[in-house]
Amino acid sequence: MSASKQQAPDSMEQACLLCRRAEADPGLCGDKVEKRGLCAHVFCLLFASGLFQRGAREAGLVGFLPEDIRRTVARAAQKHCFVCGESGAAISCWRGSCERSFHLPCAVEGGCVTQFALQYRAFCWEHRPEQAVEAVPEENTTCLICLDLVEERKSYGTMVCPACKHAWFHRGCIQGQALCAGISCFQCPLCRDRDHFLSQMLTMGIRIPLRLPSWENRRAYAELGERHSRCDARECLCPRGREQAEQEGPWQLLLCCSCAAEGTHRRCSDLTSSTASWECDACAGLGTASSASSELAGPSAASQAASRSSCSSPPLQGSSCSSPPGPVRMRDCSRLQRRAQHPYSRPGRCHERSRVPAPSAESSTPSQAAPGPSHSSPAPETSSPSTLPAGSSCGSPALDSSRSSSSPGPVRMRDRSRLQRRAQHPYSRPRRRHGTSRAPSPSAGPDPPPPVQ
Repeated sequence: MSASKQQAPDSMEQACLLCRRAEADPGLCGDKVEKRGLCAHVFCLLFASGLFQRGAREAGLVGFLPEDIRRTVARAAQKHCFVCGESGAAISCWRGSCERSFHLPCAVEGGCVTQFALQYRAFCWEHRPEQAVEAVPEENTTCLICLDLVEERKSYGTMVCPACKHAWFHRGCIQGQALCAGISCFQCPLCRDRDHFLSQMLTMGIRIPLRLPSWENRRAYAELGERHSRCDARECLCPRGREQAEQEGPWQLLLCCSCAAEGTHRRCSDLTSSTASWECDACAGLGTASSASSELAGPSAASQAASRSSCSSPPLQGSSCSSPPGPVRMRDCSRLQRRAQHPYSRPGRCHERSRVPAPSAESSTPSQAAPGPSHSSPAPETSSPSTLPAGSSCGSPALDSSRSSSSPGPVRMRDRSRLQRRAQHPYSRPRRRHGTSRAPSPSAGPDPPPPVQ
């Protein structure tokens, strides 16, 4: 007799009366029930030949009366299992002409099929049902569950989905999936068929429990619905420990108002009784709030001072002209200073233009011209491009043309004054003139004497 069938002398566990095993696969034999000195597996009772439930479920063992169980055990003692050769084979082949008998734990080893439904029929390896679907696995086809190679054809250990005919798997693999999924979630692992697939698997001897999936019965995700109930402060001051939580007072546990995944006692985080909410360091961003506020506050005073000095000093110190800056350069410097003080303000458009008084006739020569813009005199030749303001670069062609020895006429002076005004106000839109104004011609000297009559 094998070791699995023998009961250890010092063991208090009782063996099943029908299969004679103290330990067996509960997925195949079911739970073991004991009552009034009788012990047997549930499915050993259901598959035993000539044994029927004649009482209520509370009577005997799950409805099987004690006298009926003893009579079946005595009859099975006269039969031998065709798989292991031991006596006590209580299960006989459903085919009436077949005389083979076996123990339920020996069914898989002997290639037998036990249908866990309706009449609980059992078949030997010769009379067992076969899959009627015509399908042959391709070369190097693997099991969809364990990813190992399957056999080259259908067999007792290699099965195929009757719906898609492409899902191949081992009997042991699909039996393990059925025990985990239950009747509500058991389906083909490839095509997700339920009706045809479930009926075929029951016929082929796959046990499908009438229950919910195991991952729901065992509350595998129950912790997701539990509320956090622990103080996570660096140093918990509660004398009863971090798990202590009261409804109010210094040991009231407050959860993070953002994630609710961390908590703290009021006293452990120096929270007053009026504090209604608290946020953990991970959600509040510990150590980044001050830097974020300083970045949003704008440029610092030092950066503004540096920007003012960088904008104002180059035009004054880098000028090669010995004369003091004119009104155009001073106005540009003041604009740059205002821009440095208010870096995010939008520059306003100038709607009014200041008129520069026209010089007298004595100042019309280039050597006596002032550095400021004029309507009647060209720009000085001694000024270099570095001394010009930033906005006057667009008027350089007109200034270069002033090197001509001939005195400019009225048309050239009017064009030059327009370019100078555009250099002073580069963002202003030029106005369209509806009328023409005559520029006074430069006087060359005193008026001529009247003609002699």
